[in-house]
Amino acid sequence: MSVGNTEVPVVIRADIPLPIGVDDHRACPATDVLRRVGDRWSVLVVMLLGRRSYRFNELHRAIEGISQRMLTLTLRSLERDGFVSRTVHPSVPPGVEYALTDLGHTFLVPISAVAEWAAAHDREIDAARARYDGAAGSVNP
Repeated sequence: MSVGNTEVPVVIRADIPLPIGVDDHRACPATDVLRRVGDRWSVLVVMLLGRRSYRFNELHRAIEGISQRMLTLTLRSLERDGFVSRTVHPSVPPGVEYALTDLGHTFLVPISAVAEWAAAHDREIDAARARYDGAAGSVNP
């Protein structure tokens, strides 16, 4: 099998039960959480809101590269999941403030652990990537 071939034969034996079936992963609580952690912007928003509450434009300025639309979608999704609260202050124009909920604050714990792990192992990851890229570059497909 060459580096470019990504098809791997799968053998499923009837006598060995699979821990999670194809349809079971949708019902797994970890699946939604992993999607949230894997989301490019959600983790950044949660980390910022872990420091203090922000108004929309403050968040937009604080997160380089995020569009207003993507920030809106991310905040709505985090609000729907119960991580973020949205408070509208009666003013002209109305001021909207975002803050972490109690659930959102508990989410900071695993996110911080992943960030610390990544910082502790970044050299190892970079070295592994360099080895892989070097090996992949030397293979003639």
